[in-house]
Amino acid sequence: MSSMTPQEFVDKWANSELGERQIYQRHFLDLCKLVGHDDKDIIFEHSLKKDSGGRGFADVYYEDHFAVEYKAPGKYKDLNAAYQQLLQYRENLNNPPLLAVTDIDNWEIHTNFPNTEKRVYGFKHEEIASDSNALKALQAMFDAPQHLHPRRHAEQVTEEAAEVFQLIADNMRQWEDEDENTTQRIAHFLTKLVFCLFAEDVGLLPMAAETQEGIVTRTIQQTRRKPELFVKYMQDLFQAMADGGDFLMHDIPYFNGALFDDITVEELQTDALIELEKAAKLNWEAIEPSIFGTLFERSLDPRKRSQLGAHYTSRDDILLIVEPVLMRPLRYEWDTTIQLQARPIRQRYEKAKTKRARANALNQLLKLREDMLERIRTVTVLDPACGSGNFLYVSLQLLMDLEKEVISHPLWSGLPRLLPLVHPRQMYGIELNPIAHALASIVVWIGYIQWRFNNGYGGELSEPILEELRGNIVCKDAVLALDDEGDPIEPEWPEVDVIVGNPPFLGGQKILRELGDEYAGRLRAFYDGRVPASADLVCYWFEVARQQIENGQAKRAGLLATQAIRAGHNRVVLDQIKKSGDIFMAWSDREWTLEGAAVGVSMIGFDDGMQELRELDGVSVSRINSDLTTNIDITRSNTLIENTNICFRADEKGGAFDITEAVACEMLKAHNTSGRSNADVLYRFYNAMDVVRRPRQMWIIDFGIDTPIEIAMQYEAPFKYVEEHVKPTRLNNNMEHLRKLWWIHRIPGADMRKKIFELPRFIATPRVAKHRLFVWLADVLPDTRLAIIARDDDYFFGVLHSRIHEIWSLRQASSHGGVAPTYNNTTCFRTFPFPWPPGKEATESRAYQAISQAAKQLHIERHAWLNPDGANDKALKERTLTNLYNALQVFRGWDNMKIKPSAGDFAPRLDELHRALDKAVGSAYGWDDAVLADDDEILRRLLALNLARA
Repeated sequence: MSSMTPQEFVDKWANSELGERQIYQRHFLDLCKLVGHDDKDIIFEHSLKKDSGGRGFADVYYEDHFAVEYKAPGKYKDLNAAYQQLLQYRENLNNPPLLAVTDIDNWEIHTNFPNTEKRVYGFKHEEIASDSNALKALQAMFDAPQHLHPRRHAEQVTEEAAEVFQLIADNMRQWEDEDENTTQRIAHFLTKLVFCLFAEDVGLLPMAAETQEGIVTRTIQQTRRKPELFVKYMQDLFQAMADGGDFLMHDIPYFNGALFDDITVEELQTDALIELEKAAKLNWEAIEPSIFGTLFERSLDPRKRSQLGAHYTSRDDILLIVEPVLMRPLRYEWDTTIQLQARPIRQRYEKAKTKRARANALNQLLKLREDMLERIRTVTVLDPACGSGNFLYVSLQLLMDLEKEVISHPLWSGLPRLLPLVHPRQMYGIELNPIAHALASIVVWIGYIQWRFNNGYGGELSEPILEELRGNIVCKDAVLALDDEGDPIEPEWPEVDVIVGNPPFLGGQKILRELGDEYAGRLRAFYDGRVPASADLVCYWFEVARQQIENGQAKRAGLLATQAIRAGHNRVVLDQIKKSGDIFMAWSDREWTLEGAAVGVSMIGFDDGMQELRELDGVSVSRINSDLTTNIDITRSNTLIENTNICFRADEKGGAFDITEAVACEMLKAHNTSGRSNADVLYRFYNAMDVVRRPRQMWIIDFGIDTPIEIAMQYEAPFKYVEEHVKPTRLNNNMEHLRKLWWIHRIPGADMRKKIFELPRFIATPRVAKHRLFVWLADVLPDTRLAIIARDDDYFFGVLHSRIHEIWSLRQASSHGGVAPTYNNTTCFRTFPFPWPPGKEATESRAYQAISQAAKQLHIERHAWLNPDGANDKALKERTLTNLYNALQVFRGWDNMKIKPSAGDFAPRLDELHRALDKAVGSAYGWDDAVLADDDEILRRLLALNLARA
């Protein structure tokens, strides 16, 4: 193959006057000679289907490398039209990494790598001989497209943008003493700036002719040291964008959309303007809307500043809900239209022998296309806790992608050209936080405009560019409102097709702490009978969404919750969903990001029961139970009356009442002028860590459940300690009774105390733990992180510690942090059918005696291993129940973790002890070894026993 030098190439093609069709093949063949590439892989006039409905040609195509669109020299002011044309081809070219456009005199090589900042390598024809970078870019097109990779992902650009605006927001807070309106003022103003920078970089705002910089960037540069001029010029720009008009001798499109109803420009200090100049230099065209709103919200809201460096919810996470709930029915309808209707009609159209037959087929094709597009263009989506709009943005983008796929399908070849019409007006949102609400609409609009430009439709936006969506995304409480008389009412949700979102995660106990007594009381009273009073806050969104579907005001919903929704009082809302409709999709255990921390969540899609296909954890199943399992439905189990008043949640201190043993000893030695002994109010204190590791030797100050302050004060040293360490935080608590009774534990557990203080010992298990362990405790006040069983007999200890009870409790448990199961007294204990109903045990039977003996032996030998004679502190530190049961898992082949040698030595004996106990408990139920080896059979029999007793 002959070669050509850069200068020879430049000289030959300088000032060419040939037309586009006459020139491009010869020019490109010479380009191949220039870079030393054999042209056998190159395809000229690659025939492909345009998404506008007609058939077109890519001028030059090299698979997995590039596509090139030529324009005739000297006839175009810029190459944007050619680039927009390539964007309409790219899917049919399998999205090559590079899209190049040229009119011979000018070159632009656009990167097309997915999920990256876009980059354009531009140069003039003569630079091919004088600038090595121009020649290198052309060489890379053929040999190594990756060399032109921007090396910056959209997420990086987005993070940088949020970080810069954080500095600007911090600077703005120095205006004055911050009040409740300051952050909102900052948010509304910076949101307008963000949109201006984005509009500039996508080409909606003009370039300054003298510098070829965007007019926003130019204005910031020229006024960065003159804050008063910045206010003047930016206000003029905002006004021009609000109404359409002139700014600095440039025509400004009509934007409106309520964003520029308020054209107030806040006066920034020089430092903030310098930061804004840095922000202007970022590539705003490349920001990722699905995470931008979250990051920007965190940067503006000081309460969320600590989360800035944390992970955010990615587009892939959001797709796990939006794709099956919103898109799957539409895709099924589209696939059915293609396979069963459109293809046979297309074949008739192409084979038609008469004009009438052809016209009939054509009309049928037009109707099919119109009907499918109408479905996509009219479907509506609500996120009733929309935050800064990430779910809405992803939903809109998916609808636009599907619309483009429908428009561009070869089945419609030859039909009239269509433009995409999916629009932000199809998105609805409810958000209480005013900062997030201010961001939500702009995130949706940025995503919409960005998609149009990225897909070749940027030049076809109509004015006003921003349609007012004031009624679509509203700022209000989504689950509770007040009428004119101040009585609670249910806020109105718009009637839509699909509800999706990520409602707030707040545990039942935290609702009072975070939202206050008054709000929590109204909320619980209003939903009484629909949502249990102790349910997590997210449950209220599930119930309202369920009601919307039942009332015909929505068809499907997909929401997130913590894994706690699968158990306890929370699961009531899922039970109700199963009664009025059904769950068709669920992820029972997925990692999610909550306020910057990774947690385990459940994702749940539900409808009125119409969808027949069901999918659990990505696998097709025949049914999904309300505990998000698919086999034995133990959610049908009932609370057993005989199991009540035995298992309790322990004392919740609600303040720094706990003290070290040294402090306790000093208090015990002290004398009170009242003559009372401090031993009355000092207890050894146990929490879950004391059980699974080594006892910490902690104590707690406890004035009981209702001791008057006059009595509590008589215990002088303990009272003074509580006054200094507890009272200050209690007085700031949202809950009135905690402020008034600051010396009393938050939830003292009166019923539990009455039971365990009558017993010589009682049983405890950590509510949240990797291993389901039970231990004996005595003469201690247990902490709320322990579940307490008020029984002192070995038999009861043995049944609880058996594999039979463990299997049941694991299926009934919720999960904490996506890892450890939570033992709930309502679902795990009160539903469990013991061999005999508690209080009616056959104590003289051989089975009862066998369980008692096996349990006693397990405790004796396990305690001896935990506390060997003569062991030093270092050896004792390693002797914990966690280490021991880790070793048991390794011995049984359930895990391959590293274990402590001493625990490994005892593991075989521990296995023997547990197997003996399991066999004894199984015999009490009348089950043989075959049943005990089958977890599903154990669950099946326990469920049957539960239902029979209930």
